[in-house]
Amino acid sequence: MKMEFGNLCGIDEAGRGPIAGDLVIAGCVLACNIDGLNDSKKLTAKKREELYEIIIKNSTYHIVKFSAKEIDDNGISLCLNRGLKEIIKNLSSKEYLFDGNSSFGVDGITTMIKADGKIAEVSAASILAKVTHDRDILKEALIYPLYQFEKHKGYGTALHVEMIKKYGYCDIHRRSYKLKALTPSLI
Repeated sequence: MKMEFGNLCGIDEAGRGPIAGDLVIAGCVLACNIDGLNDSKKLTAKKREELYEIIIKNSTYHIVKFSAKEIDDNGISLCLNRGLKEIIKNLSSKEYLFDGNSSFGVDGITTMIKADGKIAEVSAASILAKVTHDRDILKEALIYPLYQFEKHKGYGTALHVEMIKKYGYCDIHRRSYKLKALTPSLI
């Protein structure tokens, strides 16, 4: 059976859960088969970087970013809605498939749980989003070395929470994300 490329735009995001850094949403329409694609979380950083370079040379793609301030001002769901709409506007395809179980109110989006590990185009989008997110947070680590972003990528780890307790928030923290560990005890 011959694979038809260009009919499906895979979409995935990276950075929904962290308490710092950008939300990154990527859409990807592959031009050919790419070996080794998988859910970005199942690949090593080195493998993701290798595949990223292959993907951008063999696809049409669009990447959307929302800053911590945009997330705080608008909420994560509205950012996802706007990002999905921007991808549809910028990438022409017969079908748009987003990893997960919600289209965030965007017409024309199909969803599938764990599509990033099942569908090549979504795997490619997953890799584009994750590599972009991680590259950006590593740049932020150079600007804000006290927070050690290179170690936790903005996620709410014990180390990250301790750094916030010690130094307060910086410009790339999502202040709307409330953590129990940072809330004074009500006892």
